[in-house]
Amino acid sequence: MDLFTHVLVAYLVTFGIVGFKPGYLAAGALAGGLPDADALFFPLARRFPVLRHHGITHSVFGVSVVAGAGALLAPLLAPGSPLVYLLVMEVGGLCHIAQDGFTHFSVPPLLPFSDRRLELDADRAINFVTMGVSIVSFYILLGVERDRLPFAIYLTTVYVLMAFFAAYFAIRLAGRLAIGRKLRALGEFDVVAPTTNPFAWLVLSERDANGVHRTTWGRYVFGRGLVAGPFTAEGLLTGPPAGRAPSGEAEALAWSYPLARSASGVLDSTYHFGEAKPEPGGGWTAVWYSLEFTFLGRAAGVRVRFPPDGGPATVHRAFYRPSVRIG
Repeated sequence: MDLFTHVLVAYLVTFGIVGFKPGYLAAGALAGGLPDADALFFPLARRFPVLRHHGITHSVFGVSVVAGAGALLAPLLAPGSPLVYLLVMEVGGLCHIAQDGFTHFSVPPLLPFSDRRLELDADRAINFVTMGVSIVSFYILLGVERDRLPFAIYLTTVYVLMAFFAAYFAIRLAGRLAIGRKLRALGEFDVVAPTTNPFAWLVLSERDANGVHRTTWGRYVFGRGLVAGPFTAEGLLTGPPAGRAPSGEAEALAWSYPLARSASGVLDSTYHFGEAKPEPGGGWTAVWYSLEFTFLGRAAGVRVRFPPDGGPATVHRAFYRPSVRIG
């Protein structure tokens, strides 16, 4: 989840616990965002892996340490009960862990005692729908409504946001459980990847064998089943031959894959697939897309162009629009 959604959800949960108590609300919201402060530990993470992003700060232990420190310091800044500050900051931090574990970006809630991961694959790590709702909500709550409109309007806004996120998470979780039960009946798929649309999912499998990477994937929509696919793309795991242009789509995909992987770490860290097409003047263009970094119909990817004379391929990273809808 993005930082704005982490903070807003923690704010809403804190409101549900203590009501309109500004000091406690601020502490709970702050605790909801603090686990991502581990980005500041980046220079130390190589030497101390426990400090990596989604490391110790995304564990019950790390959240409890922060909540304990907050319970001691917060009353010095805003009058209140240390026990209540401990409660709201603990809950705010746990909300952060739960939201990240809800996505395909796993967290280790039991560190430092266990590195067992929590990953439900029910939503994307960055979903622009919830991010947009959260940003607009903060603008309304802290800008438009604060000290300007009747308190009843503020309360209505808070309750509407509570209902929205409760429904959103319920729909996502129910969908993930439902598609998990149907996965084997759909084909050779063994992975479920969420899209921005809570009613649409990607199902896929990836295999490496005999120097070839093979991705098979399809698009699943609730109530309609598998609406696109299965599609298959294969790429070489080692460098392509030099001195001639690809003779067809299969060779363009296969040869472009190692070049695309070396140009972008996104392909190595996410599920992906490729498409290839001939150029009007000769030669071939292949694009490998991430199935998880998408926005408004486009996906983060790498385009590889093979000239017709067999010269060096050109490689470019950007957001490209696949011919098949993946969102």
